[in-house]
Amino acid sequence: MSQLTGKFGIVFGVANRRSIAWAIAQSWAKAGAKLAFTYQGERVKDNVEELAGAFGPHTLILPCDVTKDEDIARVFDTVGAKFGKLHLLLHSVAFAPKEALEGKFMNTSREAFQIAHDVSAYSLVALSRAAAPLMTEGGSILGMSYYGAEKVVPHYNVMGVAKASLESCTRYLAYDLGPQKIRVNCISAGPVNTLAARGIAGFLDMFKQYETRSPLKRNVTAEELGATGLFLASDGAAAITGQVLYVDCGYQIMGM
Repeated sequence: MSQLTGKFGIVFGVANRRSIAWAIAQSWAKAGAKLAFTYQGERVKDNVEELAGAFGPHTLILPCDVTKDEDIARVFDTVGAKFGKLHLLLHSVAFAPKEALEGKFMNTSREAFQIAHDVSAYSLVALSRAAAPLMTEGGSILGMSYYGAEKVVPHYNVMGVAKASLESCTRYLAYDLGPQKIRVNCISAGPVNTLAARGIAGFLDMFKQYETRSPLKRNVTAEELGATGLFLASDGAAAITGQVLYVDCGYQIMGM
């Protein structure tokens, strides 16, 4: 029997086939999970529908703006009506205005700071709160982070601060939801050439830096992140919660 047979999950954050969320969704589906998908905005709707359609014509695909509580409530009402329960949730959602990812962090506007934290961190809290009543058999909630939450990465700016908030939210949610046998963890991924990553100034330099300095002398692949997402969703990770797991070819351990 596959690792996730009989499990139901929902995926937030697929934009195209290069998305880390898509790599994890594929791993979950291959392991037997039945998935629902959301998209934010018409710009990515066609991509998500095309990709998710690979899992069958009746795959549930729903619009969701994670900054709107009414959208979140509607999504989980629909998922609850279709699946009856939920075991897996992937939060791969982050955003900051482009101007906040350039120049000096101290010039971040109040509005950009609020947007980055609302979309990138608070949404994990809101989604977890909505998912928890459906996770009657326990579950696994997974977020996506990056090393810029721990150390300064030039140009990552307010997104690094928002990811630090996301990681802290992960720990507090793990404490709150533990009695319900719901685990909450983060993958801190090395750079992957995704649509979101290309919006960060100096991304190609970052990509090369990882190849040069990481112990494995290469960058992580989307498939490897998918495999890690599968592990954290499986019974093999049943005693792991509140953790940030670095999947970056060892870059995080380096001092010089």
